[in-house]
Amino acid sequence: MITVSPAAAAQIKKSAEETDSEGMCLRIAARVTPDEALDYGMGFDEAREDDLRNQSEGIDIVVSPSSADLLHGTYIDYVQLETGEYNFIFQNPNDPAHKPPQE
Repeated sequence: MITVSPAAAAQIKKSAEETDSEGMCLRIAARVTPDEALDYGMGFDEAREDDLRNQSEGIDIVVSPSSADLLHGTYIDYVQLETGEYNFIFQNPNDPAHKPPQE
């Protein structure tokens, strides 16, 4: 299951409006790169019969079976980076580069 923060959901909804993609699902994908890191992609798409589906913060999310194990438990946020730019970040416990939050 993938979850999105309220900030990410707001930006996704805004992007859907700006690109005439309202009513479409958000497709999230991941693949392992040659150096064994995870590479992420996302965009608006129609759901396919074999997709796994869930909803978070009002966003319909679809994932292909080939990405499902790589993305299980992922949290997507939309944050301001040190450069001042905003970007989506993926906090994924399955990613070798993932660093859990400090307690």
